[in-house]
This record gives sequence, C-alpha cells and structure tokens, in this order.
Amino acid sequence: MNMVRALALLPFVAMLVGPFFLNRVTPTIFGMPLLLAWFVAWILITAAIMAVIFRFDPLNRDDIS
Repeated sequence: MNMVRALALLPFVAMLVGPFFLNRVTPTIFGMPLLLAWFVAWILITAAIMAVIFRFDPLNRDDIS
C-alpha cells in the first residue's frame, strides 16, 4: 500500500479510539463537549488528509493516459 494512501487510516483510527478516552463533558472547546470537538476537528483534518492524498496520488495526474 502506498504510504500516502495509508494516511486515510488515520482519521478512522482517531474516530474509533477517541470516544474511549475523551467521553467527558467538563472540558469544553468553543462551547462543545470534548468528544464533539474531537469529532469536528477530525472531520476537518480528514478533509485535509484527503486533499493531500488526492494531490500526491499518481493516478490523479493528467499526463497518464
């Protein structure tokens, strides 16, 4: 597996493991409970990771026919 595509596993693991450690209400970030802020942050990070994967994936090059 290409190392750039392996980045796609990172959000999956973060969202799967996060609730086990961050399921609290008391620390709030921008008025959201910690777990909700964790999910919102990882949704934004996932979009950035997918942009990196799209940019560096050789199958997305225009010169390949």
